[in-house]
Amino acid sequence: MAERKSILLRLPPELVDELNLWAKDDLRSLNAQIEFLLREMVRKRRKELIFDEQDSDQ
Repeated sequence: MAERKSILLRLPPELVDELNLWAKDDLRSLNAQIEFLLREMVRKRRKELIFDEQDSDQ
């Protein structure tokens, strides 16, 4: 498995509570939920960038 980097993330308590509830619903730890959400957003952004590039080429 690839090496993982640790980061300090400061979040408002209300957001942490919401993320914990969401993680529990998805049967994930809070850390795994945050990683999942970040990966999904990066994937979405890449698709949008590719679509924008294809659009500008036409």
